[in-house]
Amino acid sequence: MTQSNILLESGTNELEIIEFFIAEEDGQGNKYTGFYGMNVAKVLEIIRKPDVTGMPNKHHPAALGTFNLRGRVLPLVDLSIWLGKNMASSDAHKVIVSEFSGVITAFLVSGVTRIHRLSWSQVEAPSGHVRAFSNDSVTGVVRFDDRIVFILDMEKVVASLNPRLQMDTRIGEVAEAATGEGYKALVADDSGSIRNMIVRTMEKAGFTCTQALNGREAWDIVLEWKRLAAEQNRPLTDFVDLIVSDIEMPEMDGHNFTKRVKEDPVLKNLPVILFSSLITETLRHKGIAVGADDQVSKPDLPTLTERAKGLIKQYHGK
Repeated sequence: MTQSNILLESGTNELEIIEFFIAEEDGQGNKYTGFYGMNVAKVLEIIRKPDVTGMPNKHHPAALGTFNLRGRVLPLVDLSIWLGKNMASSDAHKVIVSEFSGVITAFLVSGVTRIHRLSWSQVEAPSGHVRAFSNDSVTGVVRFDDRIVFILDMEKVVASLNPRLQMDTRIGEVAEAATGEGYKALVADDSGSIRNMIVRTMEKAGFTCTQALNGREAWDIVLEWKRLAAEQNRPLTDFVDLIVSDIEMPEMDGHNFTKRVKEDPVLKNLPVILFSSLITETLRHKGIAVGADDQVSKPDLPTLTERAKGLIKQYHGK
């Protein structure tokens, strides 16, 4: 499977998820199958389980080791161990090779079922119970007639195994802002922890931030600011100077949100930065197609603030 034949048109608020499963078995012989999903845009290929070389001094039991794929050494992560499951042994296990946050990682699962094409409006935000039960590792829930598919936070999995990808360790790299800079940003991200890290980083750099849980909420907020600006005969920049948005969000994704902003005759002058693990050389064209002014790959928080300031000066001369 290659990315070229599964990419969707940009800004349609659609996504494709690859559904896979983990067949569990406890010590008493009881069996259960859990269904999970991840964005197809993160998937490079699916292969059989390879021969693995063990890793000395590994700091997480889910890190099984490494293997060679066409001359590239890749880490293999057992998703069942990371999720606290006991995967039933089988000769048919599959490995999902993925790329996001600038890193290629392979995940061992029991098997892969199919690809689903969905609207983000069909993806529910996980309930508090689901978040707690999954150790906050589920970003979305999709309900089918006969099963529920949990979309996993693959970035959290990889960051737990690779400390350099943990964004909270990079906040200290952000320089303090000059006094009274007073920039205003709207930050949209469905992950509360990541959204808070972005806000903390931008506040340290002199921004005042408004938060949105997804693209739909962000769109409603900017429409209200547009209405107030017209009603009070004030410039839109009295309310907001810049938008920072994730891409993968329930209800409305960042690409669709950006497309709406850039097609609006008033809002189009708001600079938009897409901040996502999906910012790769292969997928960067999707953000360009919807009019994003810049795209920053997670977890590069220090770069985000400097680019944001540059865009505000470029657009608004502040």
